[in-house]
Amino acid sequence: MKLTPINIIIEKYPAELEPFLSGAKLYDSSCSPEARVVFIDKDGGYFLKSAQKGSLESEASMTRYFHEKRISAKVLAYISDERDWLLTEKIPGDDGTSAKYLEQPERLCDIFAERLAELHGMNFADCPIPNHTERYLAEAKRNFQKGHYDQSLLSDSWGYASAEEAWAVVKARGYLLRTDTLLHGDYCLPNIILANWTFGGFIDVGNGGVGDRHVDLFWAIWTLNFNLKTDKYRDRFIDAYGRDKVDEDMLRVVAAVEVFG
Repeated sequence: MKLTPINIIIEKYPAELEPFLSGAKLYDSSCSPEARVVFIDKDGGYFLKSAQKGSLESEASMTRYFHEKRISAKVLAYISDERDWLLTEKIPGDDGTSAKYLEQPERLCDIFAERLAELHGMNFADCPIPNHTERYLAEAKRNFQKGHYDQSLLSDSWGYASAEEAWAVVKARGYLLRTDTLLHGDYCLPNIILANWTFGGFIDVGNGGVGDRHVDLFWAIWTLNFNLKTDKYRDRFIDAYGRDKVDEDMLRVVAAVEVFG
């Protein structure tokens, strides 16, 4: 996680946030143009995310739900006015892209797989997003119709040569995606927090819900390749997760949907 010191005008922030911001050292830790994330270095630490109005509602709901299961941060405030604001406590530890973890890739791969298997085995009763698969496919359809797709996913190991080829797979096989597993939704190494190799929790769970396990598996395989600069840990990850639970054909279906994610 990169931290860049910043100064802000507190009066421009919702009044409910002033007690947390006042007198604190502040750092920008954003990693996406869609949202700004400020680390508040005060007490045990807080993260304040802001984005377009309505865009953080799912994340607030899923973070609360995961926190009830003791696998995510405590939500201190969710405010939706001209913009959305989500304030959470910092989970002690560092994310999975920290150098001390990347330096032991086998150990990191194993704990990354084991924690995903545990998440996928959890009861999902009362999950606030019970229809992840329906929303997931609907979003892909909207983006295909708009001509929006991720060019980088057309040239990787999943083998799609064009958006049209990927969409043909979504149309023909998207209906096979199940809705039977509690998902993180963006299961990448920056979104798991470890404290000296002890699991602390998940962050950035706004894309989670009840859906098909292969969504998380796809992103897990992708992030290991991206962050470790090699695909050599793919099989190790699948073995640690449980090869009997992984359908390679469904991974390719998810890859086709993610082209339009």
